[in-house]
Amino acid sequence: MDRKSILVLGASFALLFLWMSVLVPKIWPPTPAPPRTNILPTVTNTLATGTNVPSPSVLTSNTNPAVTSLVPLVAPGSPEQTEKLESADAIYTFTSHGGGLKLVELKKYRETVGRTGSTNSQPASLNTRALAPVLALRGGAELTGDNLFRLTRASPTGLRAEKILTNGLALVKDFQIVSNYLVRATVRLENRSAQPLALPAQSWVAGTATPLGPRDDEMKLGIFWYDGADLDHKDRAWFDDKSSGCSMGTPHLDFTAGSNNVVWAAMHNQFFTIAVMPGTNAIAATVSGRRIDLPAPTKEQIAADTKTVRDPHGLEATLGYPAVTLAAGEAQTREFTIYAGPKEYKRLSQLPDKLDLVMDFGFFGFFSKALLLSMNGLHALGLGYGLAIIAITVIIKLVFWPLTAASTRSMKRMQELQPQMKAIQVKYKDDPVKMNKKTMEFMKENKVSPLGGCLPMALQIPVFFGFFQMIQSAIELRGARFLWATDLSQSDTVFMLPGLDFPVNPLPIIMGASMLWQAQLTPPSPGMDPMQQKLMKYMPMMFLVFLYQQPAGLTLYWTVQNILTIAQMKLTKTKTAAPGTVTVVTPAKKK
Repeated sequence: MDRKSILVLGASFALLFLWMSVLVPKIWPPTPAPPRTNILPTVTNTLATGTNVPSPSVLTSNTNPAVTSLVPLVAPGSPEQTEKLESADAIYTFTSHGGGLKLVELKKYRETVGRTGSTNSQPASLNTRALAPVLALRGGAELTGDNLFRLTRASPTGLRAEKILTNGLALVKDFQIVSNYLVRATVRLENRSAQPLALPAQSWVAGTATPLGPRDDEMKLGIFWYDGADLDHKDRAWFDDKSSGCSMGTPHLDFTAGSNNVVWAAMHNQFFTIAVMPGTNAIAATVSGRRIDLPAPTKEQIAADTKTVRDPHGLEATLGYPAVTLAAGEAQTREFTIYAGPKEYKRLSQLPDKLDLVMDFGFFGFFSKALLLSMNGLHALGLGYGLAIIAITVIIKLVFWPLTAASTRSMKRMQELQPQMKAIQVKYKDDPVKMNKKTMEFMKENKVSPLGGCLPMALQIPVFFGFFQMIQSAIELRGARFLWATDLSQSDTVFMLPGLDFPVNPLPIIMGASMLWQAQLTPPSPGMDPMQQKLMKYMPMMFLVFLYQQPAGLTLYWTVQNILTIAQMKLTKTKTAAPGTVTVVTPAKKK
């Protein structure tokens, strides 16, 4: 490959590298969001953290034609009563607007972590700025009335929200804080009138997935639901219809699923989740989800942080139940368990009904779980998470060492046999079937396999994808430091290029250099065109493009993997016979 071709190839990679992160935002900036039509009431509640949080208001987003009525949860300006319950892990704020769990503040986690100076003192919170609290009830006026409840403390860890409608229907919700980020809830619909009450279909709010901090990626939001056998997931990409191609399709406005089999529903961002698990007497008929507009940041928040999301959105889910008629004096009781906390596999795996599925490890979940448990085990022995990742990489390399060494020797031998194989291809070029047969016979006689170089790589693919999925959601890596990387769950950005707003991430650059070095040392495949051989040596640079913005933990693993592979290739090469010493076995000619 001449100098001109190398320059053209390098320019192509550079253009691809900068295209999505620099050129597209400069040439085609995002279209400004249309004016909001969600009617938000005046802020009436101030939490202990000192930040104003709007009261829950509009039920749904105005983008859905089916729900454009914009019925408020409570009348704007209605007085709000809030009560706080506290456990060792979290602070729970309950509201009289809907009589549910308004906010969960996690004591052991911060809202933002990472680069020096970016970690703040605000606790990470769930259901933040949501339009309705968890277990708020939606339905007709005969079911909810004005949705203003009276809150009463039953104990230091217990609270009751109660409301009596004019038709004699009493809504009673009892909440009990327990350990392990769990809240037990019992809701009762009591007919205290002297005649039957026909109640319409009910929707109980299961929670809202919202960005954790002002800089969080909204594409990490999603809704899970489980029917006891299968798991379904709708993420922000599904609502935007970006998952099927490069261009955006017609956005999905909402969804409804289930058939009297909803075991639990969970709303999540990258590292935290709110999951509502109905008891055996409260298996939901359906689960519904929708994309909603969240309250816009104030001018002060925007002025303080230029990266603040100007038009934030959330994903809200509700559990649906059919209409019911309560006889005079009859009551209907449902029990729920609410988990509001980190997506921590060890903790979630101890909860019933496979709630650990919210980790979303995917098809290679076995490898993800094994790698996560191994990483946490090494960390428990005193290793930092960065060193634990390096140790796991070394262990994986040692496990695959015999296969990789055999692959290197096989590829070297294939390279030495290439002239004879090329002669066979030329001799039988007019008869492809016979050419393939003779080639396979030649390779068999010389004890080489065409799959020898591919098998080790194929076996490591599940490990790579398992690592990729694990690192995407492992909260243990959130804020974990290693060398210059201040958060192994995010890219290791050290600074931004002035004027371009482009991050400089050293680990992916080192990874790309190691991959390029490894490609230069790898023997070419026999029979490959010389131009293709030269092109393949530069193809690893594509990984630099794809992995540049990936978590530092993943690029650390891949970099160490490359360095160990290079060392093994060097070591194996010294033990391989020098060119010209291979005895070529040529098939005997048949008389």
